[in-house]
Amino acid sequence: MFKISAQGHREVPPSVRTLDLPPGFRPVALRELHDAHQYATAHAAALGAGALVFVGRFDVAEFAVVLEPAEPLAAARRAFYAGMLALADTLAALAPPETSIAIAWPDAVHVGGRLVGGGRLTWPPGAEEEATPHWLVFGALIRLVSMSDGETGLHSPATALQDEGFSKIGVERFIEGFARHLMARLDHWCEEDFVALGRHFLLMQKRECGVHLAIDANGDLRIERPGTPAVRRDLRSALESPSWLDPIMEVPRR
Repeated sequence: MFKISAQGHREVPPSVRTLDLPPGFRPVALRELHDAHQYATAHAAALGAGALVFVGRFDVAEFAVVLEPAEPLAAARRAFYAGMLALADTLAALAPPETSIAIAWPDAVHVGGRLVGGGRLTWPPGAEEEATPHWLVFGALIRLVSMSDGETGLHSPATALQDEGFSKIGVERFIEGFARHLMARLDHWCEEDFVALGRHFLLMQKRECGVHLAIDANGDLRIERPGTPAVRRDLRSALESPSWLDPIMEVPRR
């Protein structure tokens, strides 16, 4: 369903330690001033499936992975949900006991009820919904530490993992965990079907009493309330502008 391969001759600079990644993934390290998602999107065709691009920063975990789907874009876009669950799985494995982790549909990650970052997805410009795209790029930004007192705080809608009691987490450790969890989520999808994956994603949502949520075959969210027509939220449109990203600063919103 999704290709993860280690073809090619791309190498990691000697200054970057070898990451403990699952078979088929390979790290592509960028300097701090680069944008991992932008770089992976611009070079996805050359990088190929399994390239895991990351930026060497200490304040955020910033990375993007190239996927090569084997189904039409309308269905392949659902890989975004696997990426978001892998983010939540990574956080859950590193979090202090009883830390709440939630996803606000479709792309924002909350820890302790406050925003820490999120995920995004891109595909080739002009790709047809009914055609199989050459690649997809799932990218993420998670705030690890606060850079200033005003960035997060007791009454701020945003937070950082360090402020929520996480032990010191390096970007490399976070990426290693994410790659393992992403592989597990994609394998689960292949072994069963998307319905199970979608159900797991919906468990991460805050729910209103009496409201039923479902994910359609094209990834759209369907919201059903008693006595009213179902409401649909279009995944493609939602992914065009990440809800959690500050468009000026290019970091999670504060």
